Amino acid sequence: MQRDIVTVEKFYTQQASALQLRLVAGANGLKRIIREPTVNRPGLAIAGFTKYFASKRVQVMGAAECTFLKSLSVEAREKRYAELFSYKIPCFVFSRNLKPDREFLRAAEKANVPIFQCPLITMKFINLATLAVEMMFAPRGTEMGSMVDILGVGVIVKGESGIGKSECVLALIERGYSLVADDITKVTLLDGRDIMGTSAELTRNHMEVRGIGIINVAAMFGVKSIRLEKRVDLVVSLKAWEQVPDVDRLGMDEQYIEILGVKIPHMIIPVRPGRDLARLTEVAAFQAKLKLSGYNPAKELNERLLAKMAAAKPV
Repeated sequence: MQRDIVTVEKFYTQQASALQLRLVAGANGLKRIIREPTVNRPGLAIAGFTKYFASKRVQVMGAAECTFLKSLSVEAREKRYAELFSYKIPCFVFSRNLKPDREFLRAAEKANVPIFQCPLITMKFINLATLAVEMMFAPRGTEMGSMVDILGVGVIVKGESGIGKSECVLALIERGYSLVADDITKVTLLDGRDIMGTSAELTRNHMEVRGIGIINVAAMFGVKSIRLEKRVDLVVSLKAWEQVPDVDRLGMDEQYIEILGVKIPHMIIPVRPGRDLARLTEVAAFQAKLKLSGYNPAKELNERLLAKMAAAKPV
């Protein structure tokens, strides 16, 4: 599991379009690090109360902050700015296209703190920026395996090289399901509970099929055959039959695999000639969907058997 260092430059380059950001000052400070995955309105800080100032976050200046600053004299503003910029602030964003005053820009340039403008209303910017920064801070990693969306169930198909992963995934795509990632799935932990899977941007839409080579799935099967990201709900491991000595015939025992610290349901499918791996993976996804809804057919059958045995027991 890894966490990327989030700099102001990275925030700007990745979110400039979505948040409509425009750099107006402090370009020399773009390498500053954003240390907390949220945003802050520094109203109390500019009013002089800095005891609990969340200075490690992106700072948002709205109409209330700007109106208050305009009520101060030039000397008072310069004093407040000197105190404000003594903290290691990542950057400031002025919402509603509000313009920072001359003294603010001078202090920002002196402290090398980037200043941005944005046309969005303050609360809308805060909501969007918070989601964006949380995503950038989210723990991430990679899983060896291809991922498919099977009727809303995100399934990572794992297995040794040559076991039949690509053939299985290709057959699932032919049945109308969507490819998320081929061979290597990039995973991200959201809100500490959901694992989201996606592919590397460079290889997106493409698959390697042994004996044929690289194919463009979107061009061959249509845009519906591709999904950019999907929550991981199930991991299916394809293993050679002889490597699975105890084949689970009932499905009573739940198996799990950990991804970024989250337990994901795990099923092992033994592989041997003649088995339809795509169909078995499809049924495994349907089974996982039923279990997520609270229904377990193996437990239901077991309860029926126990009830039958209890009814037949002599008094």
